[in-house]
Amino acid sequence: VQPVESGGGLVQAGGSLRVSCRVSGAITSFFNSKVMGWYRQAPGKERELVASITRLGSANYADSVKGRFTISRDNANKKVYLQMNSLNPEDKGVYYCNDVTRGLSWGQGAQVTVSG
Repeated sequence: VQPVESGGGLVQAGGSLRVSCRVSGAITSFFNSKVMGWYRQAPGKERELVASITRLGSANYADSVKGRFTISRDNANKKVYLQMNSLNPEDKGVYYCNDVTRGLSWGQGAQVTVSG
């Protein structure tokens, strides 16, 4: 089971980006049993959980992103998304998806760079 992240890129402060994750190699019931999350690893810092979502769509956010980021999931296609608005330079980092227990393999991540 391997998360595959995509999206990200370079954006000016105040802009928006979306990152996507497809969990390959998993059957739907396995994916649906997981509370999925998006993690961020900023340069020189620990990887931190910034958003999570249950199978039924109940979401939680770190204080640093609350009100700006929105996590969503597509259970049928085993995908997780993170819409990021009002980005600031502190949001820079590599974004990874995994379940909240960090039990899946780590993917390559999606690089997000915020200028300004």
